[in-house]
Amino acid sequence: MLRVTLRTRFDDLVAAPDPRPSDLDALWADLDVLDASEMLGAWRGGDFATGHPAGALLGKVGWHGKRFDSLTEGHPLICRGEDGALYSNTKYAGGGYSSLWNVGFRGEVTATMVYDAMAVFDHFKRVDMTTVMGIMNGKLEAAFGTADRYYFWLERDDA
Repeated sequence: MLRVTLRTRFDDLVAAPDPRPSDLDALWADLDVLDASEMLGAWRGGDFATGHPAGALLGKVGWHGKRFDSLTEGHPLICRGEDGALYSNTKYAGGGYSSLWNVGFRGEVTATMVYDAMAVFDHFKRVDMTTVMGIMNGKLEAAFGTADRYYFWLERDDA
């Protein structure tokens, strides 16, 4: 019997034109938790094509990824400007700053980014040594007009 790896399942869901939240949740359940300190550094990001309004906003602002300089100094909106340069966009995402904590979510404690100025959390779990899956959770209706969770991914970024 062919064993489907977590990475294959992840890649299939990234490529899917309309992945179901139940499939994303099933993958999430099988991933390993990680410590907040493992999120330090620069990350390039993308999302799963669920049609969540957060994806449209991130596309509009030129979102590239996230950067965590320390546990208390995070930049959730690293964007690419028209000149191609990366910058920390502080206009959106509740002021543009965050911190990292280990937080309980769905019965597990895992690395979580907490926005400084809004009640929204990005929880992370490990796909492999360079990739994490994220689920945005919290008061999403106030920020995006829907209570649906936002599913995304981050890969280590050496740019």
